[in-house]
Amino acid sequence: MKKNTLLLHCLLLSLFLSTGIHAFAQETDAEIAAIIQHQDSLFWQAYNSCDTAAMGRIFSEDVEFYHDKGGLTVGLPALMTSMGSGMCSGTRDFNLRREAVTGTVKVYPLRKNKEVYGAIISGEHVFYITKTGKKEFLDGHAIFSNVWRRTNGRWHMARVFSYDHGPATYVNKRVAVSVPDNVLKAYVGSYVGPQSTITITAGSNVLYMLVRDKSYPLYAENENLFFSKDRDLTFEFVKTGAGVNQLLIREHDEVVETAEKKPAATL
Repeated sequence: MKKNTLLLHCLLLSLFLSTGIHAFAQETDAEIAAIIQHQDSLFWQAYNSCDTAAMGRIFSEDVEFYHDKGGLTVGLPALMTSMGSGMCSGTRDFNLRREAVTGTVKVYPLRKNKEVYGAIISGEHVFYITKTGKKEFLDGHAIFSNVWRRTNGRWHMARVFSYDHGPATYVNKRVAVSVPDNVLKAYVGSYVGPQSTITITAGSNVLYMLVRDKSYPLYAENENLFFSKDRDLTFEFVKTGAGVNQLLIREHDEVVETAEKKPAATL
């Protein structure tokens, strides 16, 4: 009787193990993608809030971070030190927020002998910056490819590739209005700033800014505030009395240059 009971236990254990291995090996791409996307979302939540402790739990001990501008960082201690003294430094005067570009993120499971041991998630993302006391603005764009590795049933981000960094495509949300010709003509002239000399000419319901032999159209948001459709730049013409004497140039609503209007030449 004892012999039969022992044999039954062995058969059940064998069946359980073989069934478990089979189920583990037959995970579908969709199931793996769902797991990785969830893990990925947890990482970026920690990233956006600069929760370095949470990020540290997600990385593997032998993590390698490849960045096309910042170089290679190897190992969890070095990566945590880099983040703590850089983007998550307590003395920083800005916040960084990452956002994936919709429709670009894909997951690719990695298998050996039909068993999933890892996955690659890749896509495009953009970064927003909020400076202290300022509103958030879109800043950069890059491509990412991250390798997730499963060890003893747990997932960790083991390899991080961040590359092709550059400015994000600007999407203009300002609306142009019509401005009388006599108002446009009042702004015509040369403006001298610490960085450059700007020449303003008037067209049909538009101003043109000439800088270093390049011409850029400026559109009116109101009678004295103009904007570029290609970058988050505004140009405010300041009057003293009846005449225009100054041009304030703002990027992301912050003054980056003040140019004084040169007096018109007299005969």
